[in-house]
Formats: sequence, C-alpha cells, structure tokens
Amino acid sequence: MKVLAVVNRKGGTAKTTTVVNLASALAAKGRKVLVVDLDAQSNATGWLGCMDGGRGLHDVLTSNGKGLEDVVMASNTEGVDLIPASAWLASTERVLSGEPGAELVLRKALEGLPNRWDYLLLDAPPTLGLLVVSALAAADQVLVPVEPSPMALSGVASLLETVDVVRDRLNQRLQLGAVIPSRVDSRTTLTRDVVDALHKRFGELVSPSVRETVRLREAAGHASPINQHDPKGTGSEDFSALAEFIERSSA
Repeated sequence: MKVLAVVNRKGGTAKTTTVVNLASALAAKGRKVLVVDLDAQSNATGWLGCMDGGRGLHDVLTSNGKGLEDVVMASNTEGVDLIPASAWLASTERVLSGEPGAELVLRKALEGLPNRWDYLLLDAPPTLGLLVVSALAAADQVLVPVEPSPMALSGVASLLETVDVVRDRLNQRLQLGAVIPSRVDSRTTLTRDVVDALHKRFGELVSPSVRETVRLREAAGHASPINQHDPKGTGSEDFSALAEFIERSSA
C-alpha cells in the first residue's frame, strides 16, 4: 500500500484536481484507492460525492476513540474509497498543537488501516501547517502539482526544503515522487518556459503534463471525475498517462 501525499504550499495549483482524477484513473486501471481529504475546505470530499464528513476525521486525529477504518466511506467512483473532510479540520491543528509527537498522529492512524488498498492519496491543505507536515510524515512519496507561473520554481524549491526537513527528522522513507505540470497551455511562451525549466531541474521526476481544459472545471461542478464526465477528452487522456507514470515511479 503506497501512501502518496499531494502537496503544494500555494492554493490554486490543481492539487485537489490531481487527487480526485488521479484516484479515478488508477481505479480505472484496476487499482483500489483510498483518498484521505485533510483540507477543511473539503473540495475533494464534495467532488467524490460527500457533502460533509462531520466530526469523523477530526475525532480520529484528536482522540483515542475511532480508528480511520471507522470513517471510510464509498465515493461516487468505483474502486475509490474516501475519508471525508469537514470544517472540523480547521480546529484539528489547534487541538493537536500542544501534544508531543503530534506530527505522527496521522501516520499511526494510517498504520492501523487494513491493507486492502493499493494507493492512499492524501489531499493536504494549501498552507504549511501541522496537517501538511503530518501528511509528509506519513507518506512514501510526495506529488507536487505545479501551475506554470513565474513563481512556480521558487515555490517548488521552498516546498522541497520542507520535504528535506521532514525526511531528516520524521520520515526517512519520504521521497519526491513526481512534479506534475498542471493547467498547461502549451500555446503560451511562459508555460513552455516553465515546463522546460521543470524538466531541466527535476528530469525524469517530471510527469506528463495535465493540459488546461474547461472540462475539468465542469467535472468538479458535476461532482464527477474527468474520466466519467468526459471519457474521451484530453483531461481523461492526461490523467490516464499520469496514473501510468505514478505506477511506474512508485513500483
């Protein structure tokens, strides 16, 4: 069971889009996937067909009562299960902040799950706080969606400094699994320059690009992964290629 944390310290980088549609693409290839939504905004939760996760995940992380298996639910996508988020997660960091070893609570909870999934995808919040560090402390690999912008490379470099610190102090197995160019419009010079720079900096760790398409936004609005909403479109094609890349890199 591979644990993949999808992380970017900046909002609007297609992080949740990556989690939901990569999960569905992996499931379409016969893999069993569990999505853990760690973001109080609950966007992955809604996209996967649940409107409110209630106190479940918050209570698991802040008490010794329920285990994570108790809050797993089926999503709207065959082969994808979900541990939903809710606004309760906004207080989780505050509750945990004074506890020794708080960064390892999520990892210990994940270790209590049965080994019935091939992949666990952690959708981390877009800020560098305890839940992001916890996701990195629990993961085998970190996946970094990158929107082509002038600050993209500096943002990735800053995140990787955090990854290095977490690896040294909390999780020696943590590796960079993929840098994922997202919302790519190859018609623009800026986009081509940023993607080229990513390839020069990260080489074979750069995944196939996910192209910009309005269909992805439509899919979110319809609470449907792109390979269900537009199965023959470029979004489905790109996430299928990304799933193949992730399977190779995490083997």
